[in-house]
Amino acid sequence: MRVMVIVKASKDSEAGLLPPREMIEKMGKFNQELMQAGVFLGADGLKASSSGKRIKFSGQQRTITDGPFTETKELIAGYWLWQVKTLEEAVEWLKRAPFDGGTEVEIRPVFEMADFAQNYSGVSSTEARGTAK
Repeated sequence: MRVMVIVKASKDSEAGLLPPREMIEKMGKFNQELMQAGVFLGADGLKASSSGKRIKFSGQQRTITDGPFTETKELIAGYWLWQVKTLEEAVEWLKRAPFDGGTEVEIRPVFEMADFAQNYSGVSSTEARGTAK
């Protein structure tokens, strides 16, 4: 199963502050462990919401809002994509992450094509991915 590990934004990440060098080194070591175990599929940090935009869809209308966005607790500062056997395995890996200071992280399973196939048997996997021509 694939899971997305979502690191919530903080006042520092929204201020555009990068983590201290020591934290970056610890995170690099943790990512190496994930890679060696075959868990790590990808990861990225996100710039502050001040450099982003939101688009709200309502029928044919599109409303564009420039960042920053006010609700820091609802924002994402970064993510990993992991391959694990169970959600519990993901929790065990995350317990080892070098976070501190009230960092909040969320783990969510990713829909797989098989999930769609169960509910939409007439939809091909290329159509579900949006790659059908």
